[in-house]
Amino acid sequence: MVLSRLISIIDRVRPPLEAHAHCDLPCGVYDPAQARIEAQSVKGCMDKFQASDDHDFKARAILIKEERCELVKHHLWVLWTDYFKPEHLAKVPDLNDLVSPATEKAGEAKKTNDPAVAQQLLDVIDEVAAAFAATKA
Repeated sequence: MVLSRLISIIDRVRPPLEAHAHCDLPCGVYDPAQARIEAQSVKGCMDKFQASDDHDFKARAILIKEERCELVKHHLWVLWTDYFKPEHLAKVPDLNDLVSPATEKAGEAKKTNDPAVAQQLLDVIDEVAAAFAATKA
C-alpha cells in the first residue's frame, strides 16, 4: 500500500517514459534454441528406446520423451505468441506456415518412437530458427 502510493507520487512528479518494443521484453530473451534442445532430447530418447530391451527403461524413455515434446511445443508457442509480430511477415512471408506444423510435428513425435519423426521435428525447428534469425537482423 505504501509502495503503491510512493510510485503514484513519483509518477506525478516525473511521468514514466513509454517503452517501445516489438515483443513483450526487449529482444534477447526469446530463442528457438530452447525448442531445439528439447527436440534433441526427444530424438535421444527415441534412439535409446530403439536400442534397449529393458521394458522399464523403455517406459522411462517414453515418459521423458513426452515431457520433452510438450516443452518443444511450449517454447514454439512462446515464440509465436510473444515474439513474432505482424511486421515480421514482411521479412518472412511464410511465417504463418512454420510454427503450427512444428508444434504438430512435436505432437506426432509423442505418438511414436521413430527417430525419423524426431529428425523431422528437428528439421522443422531449424526452419523456425531461420525465420527467427531473419527477423532479428
